[in-house]
Amino acid sequence: MSDQNVNPAGHSLLPNGAVPKAWPFQEAQKIADHVTARGGDRPALFETGYGPSGLPHIGTFGEVARTSWVRQAYTALTGKPSRLLAFSDDMDALRKVPDNVPNREMLAEFIGKPLTRVPDPFGTHDSFAAHNNARLRSFLDGFGFDYEFASSTEYYTSGRFDAALKRMLEVHDEVCAVILPTLGEERRATYSPVLPIHPKTGNVMQVHIDRVDPAAGTVFWTDENGERFETLVTGGAAKMQWKADWAMRWYALGVDYEMSGKDLIDSVRLSGRICRVLGAAAPAGLTYELFLDEHGQKISKSKGNGLSVEEWLRYAPPESLGQYMFNQPQRAKRLFFDVIPKAADEYLSHVEKASTLQKSVAEGPASEAQDADRLALYANPAWFLHAGHIPDHAGSPLSFAMLLNLASVANAETPDVMWGFIRRYDANVSPETHPMLATLVERAIVFYADFVRPSKSYRLPSEQEHAALADLAEALKIYEGEEVSADVLQNLVFEIGKRHEFEPLRSWFTCLYEVLLGQSEGPRFGGFIALYGVRGTIALIEAALVRSAEA
Repeated sequence: MSDQNVNPAGHSLLPNGAVPKAWPFQEAQKIADHVTARGGDRPALFETGYGPSGLPHIGTFGEVARTSWVRQAYTALTGKPSRLLAFSDDMDALRKVPDNVPNREMLAEFIGKPLTRVPDPFGTHDSFAAHNNARLRSFLDGFGFDYEFASSTEYYTSGRFDAALKRMLEVHDEVCAVILPTLGEERRATYSPVLPIHPKTGNVMQVHIDRVDPAAGTVFWTDENGERFETLVTGGAAKMQWKADWAMRWYALGVDYEMSGKDLIDSVRLSGRICRVLGAAAPAGLTYELFLDEHGQKISKSKGNGLSVEEWLRYAPPESLGQYMFNQPQRAKRLFFDVIPKAADEYLSHVEKASTLQKSVAEGPASEAQDADRLALYANPAWFLHAGHIPDHAGSPLSFAMLLNLASVANAETPDVMWGFIRRYDANVSPETHPMLATLVERAIVFYADFVRPSKSYRLPSEQEHAALADLAEALKIYEGEEVSADVLQNLVFEIGKRHEFEPLRSWFTCLYEVLLGQSEGPRFGGFIALYGVRGTIALIEAALVRSAEA
C-alpha cells in the first residue's frame, strides 16, 4: 500500500477531463481549485497532524492513508507535484497520563512539560514524544507511505516559524476576538494565543498575557508566584494555543489540504478564521467520521480502546485494513475484530475487478470503451491501495470467509491442513503462485482459533431440516469420486431446499450453517462443498444426523 508517483509524465491521466466518482478524486478537485486560487508554482502541500501524547492508533494510520489516496488522485487529475507532511505536535504539554503506558507514576511528575521534555516511560528513547514519533514513523514506513516527518519542537526551535509567530503578535487582538466568544467567562479572562515556556520550570504556561510587543517579538506575563517575565515568541521560547497553532502552521507552511475528524469541526472553522486573519486562505479539507469501538464509543489513543494496526494485521493482510479505511470516510464505522473478514473479502472482490480493468486499459488502441474502463479502474479502491498498479496475483481464488469455514470444519491448526484441501480443489494453486491466498490461509487459522472456535454452537435439525439434510447427503453420493463444479453443487443445494419447501429459501442455508458449521452465517455452500470435498461433506451431514438421532 505504498504511495508512489503514479503520474510521472506530468499531465492528467484522466480521459477527456472526466473525474471518477471515487471520493479521493472529489477531494483532489477541491485541492486543484485551491492551488489555482492561491497561485504560484510550488508543489501542493498535504498535511496530517499527530498529537504524540499517547501511542499512535489505527485512526492515525487512517488519516495518513486517506490523505495519501487523495494525493494520488490529485497527481492523476492534474499531473502536478505534491508533498505530504506528517506533523507531530510534540511541543504540546503533557496534560494527562495515558492509561496504556508503563511507569505512569513517573509520568505524572511531568504534567505541563512539553512532550519532548517528558522522559520515555518505555525507556527506549530520549523522550516520550520521541518514542511515540518513532512508533508513528515505523508503521507509516511499514506501509510504504511517501511522506516527510515534521516535529513541532524542531520547527519552533529552529526558527522556521519565527516570521509567522511575529505576525501572530501583530494580529494578537484580532485572533483573540475570534476565539474569545467561544470560551467561558473564566477562560476568557486569561486567554491568549501565546503559551510562553516558563524559563525556570520548563512548563508550558497557560497564563494571562499582560502586554504584547510586536516590534520586539515578546510577550509580558506573570506566573502563579507573582514573578513577571518578558518572553520572546520566537526560537522555541513559546508556542501557540492549539487552534492558533494549527492556523499559524497553515499560514507559515502554505498548507493546501488537511483532513480532520468530526470532533474537530469547530476547531477547523476557528483555525480557518485565524488563518485568514494572518493573511492566508485556509486549506481545503475533508471532515471524516470517527471510528467506534465494540461498545459504540469513540476510539482514543489515551484509552487504547478499539483495534491497533498490529492487532488487525494479526488476523488479515494490510490490504484489508486499507479497504476498511477507504470505505465511506464520512460515515461512522465500528472498528472491532468482527469487521475484519468482511473488509478482507471486499478487497478481494475489488482487486479482481481492478486486475481485469487494468489489463483492458493496457491492451489495444485508445477507444471510448477503454476510457470507460480507465475511469472505472481509477474509481476502484484497489487502484489506490496498490498505488496505481495492481500487481500479479494480488487477489485470491478463495474468499477469506470460505477459508474461515474450511478452518472451522477441518479444525485446522496449521497451513498444511488447509493446503491439503486447497490443492485437491485446484492442483494449480500453491503458496508460491498465489501469495495473497497463502497469507489469508495463515490469518484464517489465527482468526478461527481466537474468535470462531470459542463461539461455535451446533444445533439439532428440525424434522423438515433432518429430511432435507438426508436428501442432500444422498444426492451428493452421485458425485463421489468425480470432478464437479461449485456451480453444479450450488444448484443441487438450491434444488433440495426448494423440494423441501423452505420458506424463505434462506432458512435452508441457515440450517446448513447452524447444523453443520455451528455458526449463523457461512459461505456459498456449493463452493464450500467443492473445497471441502463431496465425500467430506457427506460425512459432515451424516455426523449431524447421528447427533440428531441420539438426542
